[in-house]
Amino acid sequence: MATRAADTPLIPMLIAATESAEPSGNRLLTDDLAIRVLPLGLRPLVRNRTTRGWLRKVMEREGPGLWDSLACRKRYFDEQTDAAVRAGVGAVVVLGAGLDTRATRLVAAAGIPAFEVDLPVNIELKRRRITLPDSVVQVAIDFETQDLATTLAERGYRGEATTLFLWEGVTQYLTEKAVRSTLETLAAAPAGSRLVFSYVRQDFLDGTNLEGCERAYRRFVAGKGIWRFGLLPADVPGLLAEYGWRELEQVGGREYVDRFLEPLGRGAEGVPDLERCVTATKI
Repeated sequence: MATRAADTPLIPMLIAATESAEPSGNRLLTDDLAIRVLPLGLRPLVRNRTTRGWLRKVMEREGPGLWDSLACRKRYFDEQTDAAVRAGVGAVVVLGAGLDTRATRLVAAAGIPAFEVDLPVNIELKRRRITLPDSVVQVAIDFETQDLATTLAERGYRGEATTLFLWEGVTQYLTEKAVRSTLETLAAAPAGSRLVFSYVRQDFLDGTNLEGCERAYRRFVAGKGIWRFGLLPADVPGLLAEYGWRELEQVGGREYVDRFLEPLGRGAEGVPDLERCVTATKI
């Protein structure tokens, strides 16, 4: 599995493509475009039932339940996006879009403008793999050095629009300064906007709550140290309140099992709670 921050968008998309290839009664999510953003050499592995099982076993070496955790994270973000689109949100901004196809699959058909913000290398890679609808605008940025509001405005984003901000699998790669800088920008969003983001638990980064994921800790934290920012669940509402947001919901391992896995007869072994998802509203 990849370890550089610029490589990591491949991992969740490999999981999305693999889940989508499963029979409908056993899959956690459906993303028909996911396989198209994968390298050509990986696509046959996804199409073959035996090698799909092997891919899952490779991922599980990092920690038991991590495959389901990432798949459930993507399922959660899909559901929140679908709900916001049906509620009539005015725009969608995907922060750190990577190779994700959510804007194309769930937003474009509704005629809602979407802005995919990411590193130039990831934007160029996606351009080579799939053709985006005209309503999906790619925005190249380095979150550590460039101003998000200015960069979005230059690409046509209207700040007065009620907006859904999606920030999936990104915050752990940033410094606290970059996280807060992004939240400062989002503080200007109009009331009623939504923010959905994920974060890694601080006690995992501290090494005090590894939940059987020691190998993932060595790879992403102790080794190359590419996971840098974390939170404790109880600290999330306070952080959001500093920037005018109110937490609506927070989900993790237990909720993933109850909502997504048990209805499919999966998840009996549990899911680690090292990464959580949050939905918030602008007040």
